[in-house]
Amino acid sequence: MQKSDLRKAIEKALAEKGKRKFTQTVELIFNFRGVDFSKPENKLNLDVILPKGRGKSKKVAVFADQQFALDAKNAGADLVIDANSIALLGKEKKKLKKMAGEYVFLAQPNLMMAVGKSLGQVLGSRGNLPRPIVGATVSQMMERLKKSVKLATKGKNLPVAQCAIGTESMGIEELGENAEAVFDRVVEKVGFPSIKNIYVKLTMGKAIKAGENKAD
Repeated sequence: MQKSDLRKAIEKALAEKGKRKFTQTVELIFNFRGVDFSKPENKLNLDVILPKGRGKSKKVAVFADQQFALDAKNAGADLVIDANSIALLGKEKKKLKKMAGEYVFLAQPNLMMAVGKSLGQVLGSRGNLPRPIVGATVSQMMERLKKSVKLATKGKNLPVAQCAIGTESMGIEELGENAEAVFDRVVEKVGFPSIKNIYVKLTMGKAIKAGENKAD
């Protein structure tokens, strides 16, 4: 498989998508070989900025107090959750699960431990733990978050990982550029020989193998 095969697979997946009553997400699925994901240094937990964006906006929630909270509000955060509300939110599992599907999260660094303790089980199982606000302003972090996706290995050390690269409403070139950005990050982490194969899949579509006429 070559990087150019990604765009061909995207083109085929879009051509076979059919009509749906909603906008489907386009995902990239990696299968690996020869990597021991039980070792902490091998685990995948990558934040990848998609150069052409996600294709649909996600709401941003920020766990913050005092100046961080003010900065978040000024930056246009959809929701600001203060320290006193974290434990309370952890008791409302149904509400939290719904939020995990609607929001992406940022957190003031000194609140990360409290968030992990009260909300980590729900958010972590959905691959949606908050990113700490470090090395940039709240506004800058929010902009990055709106264009980024998380790619992490699934289950108990399974050799599989997947993430969204956009939506069916985006063009093949845009999706291709996003796919290549994810591909490059994965190769940087595990090396090209460790990638067994890659599939492109729409939400309700069948998985299309990149370079499907070639040997793994």
